[in-house]
Amino acid sequence: MSESSAEAVAEVVADVVASAAAVSAAGAAGSWRRATGVAGTALGVLAAGAAAGVAIERMTVGRGMRRRARLALDSTGPYGTLRGTPGKAYADDGTELYYEVDETEPDVGPEVSPRRRRLFGRKAPAPVTVVFCHGYCLSQDSWHFQRAALRGVVRTVHWDQRSHGRSARGVGQTRDRVPLTIDQLGRDLKAVLDAAVPEGPVVLVGHSMGGMTVMALAAQYPELIRDRVVAAVFVGTSSGRLGEVNFGLPVAGVNAVRRILPGVLRALGQQAELVEKGRRATADLFAGIIKRYSFAGRDVDPAVERFAERMIESTPIDVVAEFYPAFTDHDKTEALTCFREMPVLVLAGVRDLVTPSEHSEAIADLLPEAELVLVPDAGHLVMLEHPEVVTDRLADLLTRAGAVPAGATVSGYGTTSSTRSTAPPR
Repeated sequence: MSESSAEAVAEVVADVVASAAAVSAAGAAGSWRRATGVAGTALGVLAAGAAAGVAIERMTVGRGMRRRARLALDSTGPYGTLRGTPGKAYADDGTELYYEVDETEPDVGPEVSPRRRRLFGRKAPAPVTVVFCHGYCLSQDSWHFQRAALRGVVRTVHWDQRSHGRSARGVGQTRDRVPLTIDQLGRDLKAVLDAAVPEGPVVLVGHSMGGMTVMALAAQYPELIRDRVVAAVFVGTSSGRLGEVNFGLPVAGVNAVRRILPGVLRALGQQAELVEKGRRATADLFAGIIKRYSFAGRDVDPAVERFAERMIESTPIDVVAEFYPAFTDHDKTEALTCFREMPVLVLAGVRDLVTPSEHSEAIADLLPEAELVLVPDAGHLVMLEHPEVVTDRLADLLTRAGAVPAGATVSGYGTTSSTRSTAPPR
């Protein structure tokens, strides 16, 4: 983006956020209806994991054609269709948390299944459970490619964070009006582990907010990490200082967002129904925003882009508003010491605008023995944009953790683009 374009974007961002704030102050129903589209657009950015607006390319295709294209992608894309054995855990405030388990499939006879052999060689994995934690405004389905690669080979657990996916709305937030915290998400993960993995070694994998959840678990239950966790993976996440992220915006835009956004979010969260209508009306704009903040490359499968869009669109605006303040308060730097004595993978997209790769480098600096992988031409949803890289490194981590035989590799499983991105470990 050129400097002049960046300045223009900053002005647009400031105008959008300021307009929404003015509407929230007025509080008139008519004004809310008129501003729903504008406010919905602003919140759509947040739903993509960002904090402010971006430049939107002009639409050159008719709305009807775009709608038909989305329906076609929805019907042909297999993404998010993998299902396992369902289960329910209950958080300390009573919130129902949904999870699914994919059990291992024993190989019968002398021949090992091609998938198991491709991933880990001929020996059977140790009884380790890999637990996947998804990010903000996503769901367990965001790990589609990694789940497909490991399915039947290693026991895995995929769960939906409270108020996301198939989990229930947070009881503490809806009934007791308790602010959402990352610490609460850490306790939620503990409840899922108690229900789905009551014993045995565990590998924790977290993307973005999911990585913060893993850190919060460590901060509150260090003995659990010491006694049962044998490896950890942090993908596109941060241990703190998220309030300093500029989301690819110039200074003026960032300052405007930080000054006005919290009040706007509170107001929009109280008008969720109207704002949701605005989001539906401006779905074409959301697609451009989501793409910019989710992916970096130009050759991502359109069905994958649409898959990410569906996940993000399904997160209600009041949930977006409910979770956002927790990121500013997030600081789990000290909790990372719990992972010093185990194999750790820290992976990020070099062009991640939501949690810049510098945050992953900061995590790796605190864990000198960790493998740091920076994936070029990758954005925030690196596990969807370059799944072969993430799956390959994850399989290698399981090998280093002693869960699978040494020397195993993955042969590009789950590529979604014509260009394979690779990155050497640090």
